[in-house]
Amino acid sequence: MILPGSTVQVADPKSIYNGYRGFVQRISGSNAAVLFEGGNWDKLVTISLKTLTEVAV
Repeated sequence: MILPGSTVQVADPKSIYNGYRGFVQRISGSNAAVLFEGGNWDKLVTISLKTLTEVAV
């Protein structure tokens, strides 16, 4: 079950974020706000829950 604070990976071949791992910040309906961090940048993106898979840390 994906909850805020979960580490997730994007599994959508159509998305430019496919394969990226991030942290769920909040969930609203069928979407999640996922925070991606990459060295000197941070990006908060809204992604559908059906395209996210939970990752064991």
